[in-house]
Amino acid sequence: LTAPACPRGAPRQSEPAAASPLQASKGSLPGRCSGRMAPSKDRISYFYDADVGTSYYGNNHPMKPHRLAMTHHLVLSYDLHKRMEVYRPRPSYPVELSQFHSEDYVDFLSKITPDTQHEHLKQMQQYNLGEDCPIFDGLFEFCRLYTGGSIDGAVRLNHGLSDIAINWSGGLHHAKKSEASGFCYINDLVLAILELLKHHARVLYIDIDIHHGDGVEEAFYLTDRVMTVSFHKFGDMFFPGTGSLRDVGTNGGKYYSVNVPLRDGMDDHGFKAIFKSVMQKVMDMYSPGAVVLQCGADSLAADRLGCFNLSLDGHADCVKFIKRFNVPLLVTGGGGYTKSNVARCWTYETAALLDVTLSTDIPQHDFYYEYYSDVDYKLKVVPTLSIENLNTKDYLQEVKQQVMENLRALEHAPGVAMHEVPPDTMLPDFDEDDLNADERYGGQLGRDRVVARDDEFYDSDRDQDH
Repeated sequence: LTAPACPRGAPRQSEPAAASPLQASKGSLPGRCSGRMAPSKDRISYFYDADVGTSYYGNNHPMKPHRLAMTHHLVLSYDLHKRMEVYRPRPSYPVELSQFHSEDYVDFLSKITPDTQHEHLKQMQQYNLGEDCPIFDGLFEFCRLYTGGSIDGAVRLNHGLSDIAINWSGGLHHAKKSEASGFCYINDLVLAILELLKHHARVLYIDIDIHHGDGVEEAFYLTDRVMTVSFHKFGDMFFPGTGSLRDVGTNGGKYYSVNVPLRDGMDDHGFKAIFKSVMQKVMDMYSPGAVVLQCGADSLAADRLGCFNLSLDGHADCVKFIKRFNVPLLVTGGGGYTKSNVARCWTYETAALLDVTLSTDIPQHDFYYEYYSDVDYKLKVVPTLSIENLNTKDYLQEVKQQVMENLRALEHAPGVAMHEVPPDTMLPDFDEDDLNADERYGGQLGRDRVVARDDEFYDSDRDQDH
C-alpha cells in the first residue's frame, strides 16, 4: 500500500495530500488498544516507497536498505497501515537538495554511476565517496526518495494536515554540506528542518542513534533557531568521534547544541532516566514549534555495529515521552544493522505513535517472516549479557549535571523577527504543455489521487502477494 504525497513529477502543492484508500479497520489489531484515545487516522502520515527497500550498498556492507521493506511488511502484518494515512513520497528535486548541499556535490551524485566512478577518483575522494559510502546502481534515486519522505512529512506538519509524520527510510544524519559520511549521502533531516523553519520559530532535533548526529549539529551549530540534542556512544575512537559535553554550539548557537555522551552497555533504566530528565528540561526551556526525532535502531541490544543494550521498550519509551508533549512531530529512522531487530523496533514505535499495543507474537506473513526466527518469531530484542554497562551511576549523574548547567545558561525560548513565509519548496518552473502524456501529472500514478497498484497489498482475493 503506497500513495503519493504529491503527483510524481509535479510541484508539491499546499493543498491536503491524498488520503489512503483503505478505511480504518472495524476489527481490532493483533494486540489491543491502550486506554488512551487513539489518534484519528488522518492525523498520522506514513511515507514509504518500495524502491528504497530494493537499494543495495554492496556485498558485505553493513547498511541494508532491505530492512525498510522488512519494516513495511511487518507494519502491514499488524494492520497498522489501517490506522494511518499511507503515502508514497515524491522524489526530491536536485534544487531542493541544494537548499543545504552544495550544487556541485548534488550534481556529482546525480551523474556518477558504478561504471564511471573510476574516471572520477579525485572527485570521489573530494566528496568522501568510496568504501563507507559506495556508488551503487540507483544511488541518486534512493537519496531523492528517502529525502522526499522527510520533506513531505515536514510540509504536512507545517500546514496542520498531520500531527505526526513517519519516514523510516529517512534519518541519514551524518551527511555534510559537500560530502558523504557514515553511509549517508543526502541529509534529509537538515532539509526537513529547513522546511519546518519556514513556519516555526524554533525546531528541536533529537537523536537516539548510537552514533552522534554530527551532520545535523554541524548544519545548525551557529543558530538558536534549531536546538540539537544527541544521546550517543562517545569515546574509544567510536565513529564519528564528535559529540562531547564540550560541544555546545558557538556564536548565536552557543548552548543550543546539547550532547549526552554515553559509554558501552547502556541499559534501559539509565537511558530512560537521563533521556527524560534532559528532554523535560529542554522542552521547558526551548518550547519548540516542531520536533524532529531520529530513531536510529543501532542503539538496541545485539546490533552488528552497536554496543548499547537497549530493549524495544527502552528505545520506544523515548518516542512515547516526546509524543506526550503534543508538538508537531517528524519521526525518522537512522542506523540499525541487525535487520530483524530494526524492523521490530520501527514497527513497535509505529504502534507506539498510534497508541496501540501489539501482540508479542509476530503475525505470519509472506516474504520476511522467517527472518524473525532468531527470537522465536517474537516482537522483542534479547539483551547481550556479555556487554558490561560502563555507565555508572556517578558518571551519568556527572553528565546530567553538566548538561543541566549548560541549559540553565540559555535564555527562555528565543524569538525571531516577523517575516514573510517562503514557499513550501524551491522547485523549478515548467510548462506542462512541454511534457509528453506519460510525464504530465507524473504519469498514470500521478493521475490517481492515491496509489494502490492492482497487484499490491489488497485486502481481497486480488492480492497477488499471497
